[in-house]
Amino acid sequence: MLLALWLTMQAAATPMDLAQAEKLAALALACVHQEYPNKIAHTLASDADAKVPRALTPVFYGCFDWHSSVHGHWLLARVARLYPGTPLAARAEAALARNITAERVAGEMAYLTAPGRQEFERPYGLAWLLQLTMELRESERPQARALARLLEPMEAEAVRRFMDWLPKLTRPIRTGEHSQTAFAFGLALDWARATRHAAFEALLVERSRTFYLNDTACPLSYEPSGQDFVSPCLAEADLMRRVLPFSEFPTWLTGFLPDIPLHSLRVPAHDPARGTPVVMGDASWLEPGVVLDATDGKLAHLDGLNLSRAWMLEGIASALPAADRRLPALRAAAARHRDLGLAAVTGAHYAGGHWLGTFAVYLTSRRGIPAP
Repeated sequence: MLLALWLTMQAAATPMDLAQAEKLAALALACVHQEYPNKIAHTLASDADAKVPRALTPVFYGCFDWHSSVHGHWLLARVARLYPGTPLAARAEAALARNITAERVAGEMAYLTAPGRQEFERPYGLAWLLQLTMELRESERPQARALARLLEPMEAEAVRRFMDWLPKLTRPIRTGEHSQTAFAFGLALDWARATRHAAFEALLVERSRTFYLNDTACPLSYEPSGQDFVSPCLAEADLMRRVLPFSEFPTWLTGFLPDIPLHSLRVPAHDPARGTPVVMGDASWLEPGVVLDATDGKLAHLDGLNLSRAWMLEGIASALPAADRRLPALRAAAARHRDLGLAAVTGAHYAGGHWLGTFAVYLTSRRGIPAP
């Protein structure tokens, strides 16, 4: 059993390859133009607001809901950037260009700026929109940069909404679902730094420090809730490794997650006569989520939790010194969650197939983690 876990950890070090990218991109390619089934978070002011999804939000009408459509487009932009010149990139770019047009973006803006919609997709969907525009802008492909320019009105509106909302937000939102602030702050902060938006970066850092700097002893034993897809504790730690200086984060983490194991386990060598036992971290301190019915969209959230926990654990580990005794346990838990999470990304059921590919690509392409 321990040897199998050690082998899984070694496999986890392998980044996403083209074959895996093809499989994951297929999930987004199958849904970014699929309008139904569709769940819309839509406030009607009159009979005139009763419209089909493609009329309400002409770019992001597929993949079951708006935010999943946004990060499905992000997935396509990501694989196109990572594998330029491949048939996969061509398919991804064609799918993006079909939806992201000046006319359709104007329709999205009309929807976003209509009265009574100031809370729409805040903060999760807006944060993923920023990730999409960042991915397109960072591409070396002229086609991708042209799409980023088309989305600039929506990008600016997302930033405006964050900057209007955050000074009025008096408490963090600690849920394990879409409204969580720590997760969205992390995505938004990466955008602010990539685009050198100093005012937005400063606001996000100030709010993060105000909300989270004095937190201690986060109750990981209470996690996960039955339909979480992001961990309140780990998302906060993954945000604060972005916010705090390298010299301060390890001490903050000690107070915030004091129960990360410091010890290691020894795996017996396959042939004791040929070598010494392998030393590995203890993954038992963080139990993964278990999905018993993958056709239930809310229960299937736990598959996404395993994926997001894996990348957050890797992000936390990336901000610790090489000699930190918590690293083996963080990496072992990340590997365990990664293995279970990726195994669930099959597309067999639309409840998970419309969004889990995004989380798998974010994890396997190491988005959000600084290069060593």
